[in-house]
Amino acid sequence: MKETLPILIRAMWIILSLLLALSVGTLSLDKLNMCMDAKHQKTQPGPEGELYLQCAPWRENACCTANTSEEAHSDNSYLYNFNWNHCGVMSPQCKKHFIQDTCFYECSPHLGPWIQKVDQSWRRERILDVPLCQEDCNDWWEDCKNDYTCKTNWHKGWDWTTGMNKCPLNSQCKKWSEVYPTPKSMCEQIWSNSYLYTTYTKTSSRCMQLWFTGPNPNKKVAEYYLNNAQQHQSFALSTSLFLVACLSVIMY
Repeated sequence: MKETLPILIRAMWIILSLLLALSVGTLSLDKLNMCMDAKHQKTQPGPEGELYLQCAPWRENACCTANTSEEAHSDNSYLYNFNWNHCGVMSPQCKKHFIQDTCFYECSPHLGPWIQKVDQSWRRERILDVPLCQEDCNDWWEDCKNDYTCKTNWHKGWDWTTGMNKCPLNSQCKKWSEVYPTPKSMCEQIWSNSYLYTTYTKTSSRCMQLWFTGPNPNKKVAEYYLNNAQQHQSFALSTSLFLVACLSVIMY
């Protein structure tokens, strides 16, 4: 039995190495360049030379189509039949952020590290806790702070009896800064924690940008968080298998 012990240990470490390699490969599989399984996104990202206005930065590699990008700029568009003007007409400076938010959600091919499975009638996947740059959240809140809304979470709880969202019965339209006292509360609450407020700036390469010009800076950010996830999973797997190997040695 003692003679076979070194062979068993070597075999365990070979298996460990293979499992680590497989785990890293599975984690990295297309997560830096993928589209969500949602209502309007394409199956695979690719060039879209005719993306409209605020969606244009994604034209080199996008998960949205030209039609989707145009509808993202429309009031009451067919995308989600969502009425931005549910508490009076939304100001242009506020609305531009929601258009950009829609472009980011529909067009971005670099959201892989934050995509989660869901069981909803209109999508099979969503994003959760995407780390947004401080400037984006702060500017968004600043430009909307004098607007009005009747709800904190815009994902649910609306009155859809007319086919478009209306404020629910007995709700009140309140000033934006009452509903969302801080940029953090707005960014994290408005879409069911799709976004995570951070203190990272756009130069940090640690946060996703809703607004950008030139090459998409978000791929580098996604790669950073994906590598962190790989390291954590690899460490956990290594620790588990090492403990198994030690236990086997003790038993023999």
